[in-house]
Amino acid sequence: MSEQNTISQPKVGIVSLGCPKALVDSERIITRLRSEGYAISPDYQGADLVLVNTCGFLDSARDESLEAIGEAINENGRVIVTGCLGAEAEVITSRHPGVLAVTGPHQYEQVMEAVHEHLPAPDHPFVSLVPPSGVRLTPRHYAYLKISEGCSNRCSFCIIPSLRGDLVSRRIDAVLREAEQLVASGVKELLVISQDTSAYGQDVRYARYNWKGVERETRFIDLCEGLGELGAWVRLHYVYPYPHVDAVIDLMADGRILPYLDIPFQHASPTVLKAMRRPANQEKTLDRILNWRARAPELAIRSSFIVGFPGETEEDFQFLLDWLKAAKIDRAGCFKYENVATAKSSQLDGQVPDEVIDERWHRFMALQAELSDQRSQSLIGATVDVLIDEVDEDGATGRTKADAPEIDGAVFISRADNVQAGDIVKVRVTDADQCDLWGELAIN
Repeated sequence: MSEQNTISQPKVGIVSLGCPKALVDSERIITRLRSEGYAISPDYQGADLVLVNTCGFLDSARDESLEAIGEAINENGRVIVTGCLGAEAEVITSRHPGVLAVTGPHQYEQVMEAVHEHLPAPDHPFVSLVPPSGVRLTPRHYAYLKISEGCSNRCSFCIIPSLRGDLVSRRIDAVLREAEQLVASGVKELLVISQDTSAYGQDVRYARYNWKGVERETRFIDLCEGLGELGAWVRLHYVYPYPHVDAVIDLMADGRILPYLDIPFQHASPTVLKAMRRPANQEKTLDRILNWRARAPELAIRSSFIVGFPGETEEDFQFLLDWLKAAKIDRAGCFKYENVATAKSSQLDGQVPDEVIDERWHRFMALQAELSDQRSQSLIGATVDVLIDEVDEDGATGRTKADAPEIDGAVFISRADNVQAGDIVKVRVTDADQCDLWGELAIN
């Protein structure tokens, strides 16, 4: 028996909660664990300890995280906690005093120190088991690319800065190097994420770095230009409608960046946006969107909104509905306002009754369903590019350029011979509903 086979690999189980940014944190932790010789356990029973990466943005997310910690303790008993809720260690330890350690968000070194203390690494790390692109929790053909940590905005409903700190941008050459490695490993789609993607580089005064003989600034447009040279789909998430975002629309029109923007507008009424302390000049946002659509007709805009924010009147809400119709937002999620104890908005006057919030939420969702259905129906008969996510005996499932994984729609293809996950194929759309499309492979 070889020496490698006699070495017992300590096993760590991972529970990852929250947004894609937290998923990337989990991927980085797993990459560190694997590089030091740890194995990743698929279940509680097979793990020597369990790491729970938590979310703490809303009270409902905090409750879910606390429940997940409790489940891990009951099923395994040896639990380390990290992530956003970890910034409030006393909340965790008062509910679950048996946890081994608590660390805050993106504190990778502290996480590894806690693991080392309670589960020492083997003497012979299995470094060869870690690919250059790291270990990922997504399918092989797409990956999240985190470009920064934290946020310097101070929205009144948000506690992210208190949990994850102010904006800290990664060097542009480091981001492009990671992206290049991901594409080389087979990734066909890069999903760019951060708390405020369009603010990238502000904290470092747009520092310059050399990348493949070209000096690039740590800046949103420079990053997009660099990513657009890699030959993969590049999808931009969490972009704010600052004026400088206009420059990336030309890259979309040229096909270098996907014609897709995920913009968390949160509302449209100037009164509500002021109370929310949202960044960017919202009064000109509708004009900006119409200009974008004129320059890049295929542009799809996804967003998220909050209804029932303190002080929101019926007039404010109707303003939002009218704005949605004018902007023709392609995809939208809607949250019912939740009072987070430590958020400044919880102290605002004019708290909206729950029954009013619920009624407005239903009206919002009905309108958005109508707008999404109109967009889907307009695609019947068209031929679209589709990235295949899954293939089984019933056919294939994929996504268009307008659809991000897990949050947008899907394309279902009934006959998909010689197609596999990661392929980009032409599909003729034959049917549609408000979310999804059905089609058949286009014959060249």
